[in-house]
Amino acid sequence: MKKILVIAIIIITCLSFRLLLIHEDEPIPVPPSKQRTGNAEDGFKYMVTGDYVNSGLPLNLYYLALKKEKTDLLDRGGDNATVRYDFNVVKAFNGEDIVVPNCLQCHAETFNGKLMIGLGNTTGDFTKGQKLNSKSLEKMLMVYLKLNPKKYEAAKEFVSVAQTIYDQLFVDIVGVNPADRLTALLIAHRDPVSFAWSEKALIEVPKEIIPSDVPAWWLLKKKNAMFYNGFGRGDFGKYLMGSSLLTLTDTLHAKDVDMHMPDLLSYLYSITAPKYPGAIDEQLAAKGKIIFENNCSHCHGTYGSNGNYPNLLIPEPVVGTDSLLNQNNYQYGEMIDWYNKSWFSKGDHPAKLTPFNGYIAPPLDGIWITAPYFHNGSVPTIEAVLNSKIRPSYWTRNFDSAKYDYEKLGWQYQTLAAPGDKYVYNTSLPGYGNYGHTFSDQLTDKERKAVIEYLKTL
Repeated sequence: MKKILVIAIIIITCLSFRLLLIHEDEPIPVPPSKQRTGNAEDGFKYMVTGDYVNSGLPLNLYYLALKKEKTDLLDRGGDNATVRYDFNVVKAFNGEDIVVPNCLQCHAETFNGKLMIGLGNTTGDFTKGQKLNSKSLEKMLMVYLKLNPKKYEAAKEFVSVAQTIYDQLFVDIVGVNPADRLTALLIAHRDPVSFAWSEKALIEVPKEIIPSDVPAWWLLKKKNAMFYNGFGRGDFGKYLMGSSLLTLTDTLHAKDVDMHMPDLLSYLYSITAPKYPGAIDEQLAAKGKIIFENNCSHCHGTYGSNGNYPNLLIPEPVVGTDSLLNQNNYQYGEMIDWYNKSWFSKGDHPAKLTPFNGYIAPPLDGIWITAPYFHNGSVPTIEAVLNSKIRPSYWTRNFDSAKYDYEKLGWQYQTLAAPGDKYVYNTSLPGYGNYGHTFSDQLTDKERKAVIEYLKTL
């Protein structure tokens, strides 16, 4: 009898393990969560004038460092018309006019001379060599603030956070974003319930600074989870207010910011992908659509009036792309616990972090304009996404007067034989790999060209 029981247990264990392996190699659908929505116009206004970050640099000090803007790109008027589009002028608690960063630091990009709100910033410099990274500038700032006590009080929280985490934020390459690192540092230094700031990290901070490419905002309306690995479940508004962690010192401010998030989400949902501006070979695109739907639509969905996006998480062994970002999110249990026990996870519309060992297959609306590609921006063109054999290991592009390749869909770039300075994308660095997603290698050059033509129509 014992032998039979032992054999039965072994069989059940083996079957369970086999089912687990099968499960780990199969795409997993993400269920939808109920979202709060509001007024899109109010959401836009709050985004570009609101005080979700409520401590920053005095306005006159901003003018001294960056000068007054001559063009009001957002038609904001008043003091906001005099600062760059990715900053807001707000009142500090003591009535001082201060300048604070807004969402467009990462979620806007200039394309052919036009500011494209919702397009990820792919030219930002978050390396050690950036112009404002200067110890002498920091000393001048502190001397100025301490000579002006009221302005110092208005800037104190922002300056304290900046001094604590600034040197831990740098990425290696211009154009990629340290958003995940910033979030990790802010979480590590804030109490999960009160949001009180601690100069000493309260939980372990990951050592790695993993780069990411900022996804387009217009994709969010189709997605059931936020972030590249479907990490963000539940209420999207709670994640949208993440930047407030820069200066969020109590739950009263958190509640005030949260009240505006349904409006902000409605604004994001209102953004549509820009149409491809060039001529499209309709016959070739029609052929590409058939090839795409036969080879790519299972993960990335179908498009048009009857389109359907499946919201599938693709396991890392299947997609094969650089896994450092998802591993970093997946392995640090302390940070997951922090969030899932924090103020963000409470109330009538909670949010929850749910890690996954892989990445979500994104919708492809407006993909023609969203270069570079992959979650780390490692591939310069769609042509190279569809053919892994031609992906450059080291490549660079002109960040000052970039030109777009409307046939290959991506930035015109130069392939190099070896690593270079911060303007050279180096795929041999940890987290910067351009491997994986080789599904379309099986297509012929003609088929890939047809698929590219079809992607121009999305």
